[in-house]
Amino acid sequence: MKTKQELKAMACDAIDRNRDRILAVGDSVFNEPEMGYKEFKTADKVKKALAELGVGYRDGIAITGVVAPLAGKEPKLRLSVMGELDAVAVPQHPFADKTTGAAHACGHHCMIAALLGVAYGLHGTGVMEHLSGDVVLMAVPAEEFVELEYRSGLRDAGQIQFLGGKQEFVRLGEMDGIDMMIMQHTGGSDEGYDAGVGSESTGFVGKMIRYVGREAHAGGGPHQGINALNAANIGMMAVQCQRETFQDKDRVRVHPIITKGGDLVNVVPADVRLETFVRAANMEAILDANAKVTRAFRAGGDAVGAETVIADFPGYLPMVNNDGLCRLMCENMKAVLDPDKVRESISPGAGSTDAGDISVLMPALHAYFNGATGTGHGADYATPRKDIAYIAAAKCLAMTAIDLLADGAKEGLKIKRGFTPSMTMQAYLKDWCGLDG
Repeated sequence: MKTKQELKAMACDAIDRNRDRILAVGDSVFNEPEMGYKEFKTADKVKKALAELGVGYRDGIAITGVVAPLAGKEPKLRLSVMGELDAVAVPQHPFADKTTGAAHACGHHCMIAALLGVAYGLHGTGVMEHLSGDVVLMAVPAEEFVELEYRSGLRDAGQIQFLGGKQEFVRLGEMDGIDMMIMQHTGGSDEGYDAGVGSESTGFVGKMIRYVGREAHAGGGPHQGINALNAANIGMMAVQCQRETFQDKDRVRVHPIITKGGDLVNVVPADVRLETFVRAANMEAILDANAKVTRAFRAGGDAVGAETVIADFPGYLPMVNNDGLCRLMCENMKAVLDPDKVRESISPGAGSTDAGDISVLMPALHAYFNGATGTGHGADYATPRKDIAYIAAAKCLAMTAIDLLADGAKEGLKIKRGFTPSMTMQAYLKDWCGLDG
């Protein structure tokens, strides 16, 4: 029987031997970014790498998702290791897709590189034969909660029900039988540390707002029309007037965009559409802010006599990292990286992730590796420190999996026993889905 340290050394050696392959697949994903539920080329890259390794997989899950289980010597525990397939739209990014504007300005290509690095580290190396549980690799689509109108069309066509990929994995039963989940995200190296754990994120409600007015000649007869763009402007100003009522401790964020502002400049706008998130650090604050934002947007339509149509979508729940998983990951970060540049507790942020939805159902970890420079979701985002973003991340994920599943899965079972879910799978799907208006 090999010790955990020996198993970790075996996994890390395999990752180092396959370094060029890991770098190549991460760079390839970076160079061909795709938006959520459209990641067909990215999924193909994952499947090709798994096939070359001899790892079996299922594909087409939630349209583009890929799931690849690695079996241990006995099934005491099932651990999911996740990575995200999609990009975000940043048309000015130098490596943006010229047609779609998609760009990997949020580090998801690093997730896929690290996810496949875990496969290289654990499969065919002899490590899994010493683990008392399975590692289920999951390449998940559509983490960025965007293009709401497009995704609503997919939902109307019966192709999805939730707009986020991990939510869909829950609905489709992919998380049934999974005991815990670990994953990581690439942050900016200018934050003063190389890696860290413990950061909480906000949750949110997604909203689509449509103002329906009446067309008329914009110059010759505006009095005969109802200007839906004016309704939108008043609605957004009414939202601004709510901001002083949001408490700082709740980290509320509301950031609407107009996706359609009318049809022709000489026609009174009669079809104006907006999208927004209403984010906050806890469900009470989310629901309170959402009610205020809904009221404000309706006021815009009432002010000019336009019809206001608002659809709410279940966004993401706040992320709560499991303390036991954080402890194990942090120890491995300190073993792989400079321990003085590893943070045991990252300050809470105002961003959101659908990993939060998983964290209410089972012990979950969303760690950070700072291999990036520039602005997240910005045109200057880059990942020059691939030794951290790709390789160190893969090693730490693999090492944490070993910690959880070695020695009869002692550590993993302890964490599982100590966890009380905030919701059952059934309640999650019923109650959170019921938010859809």
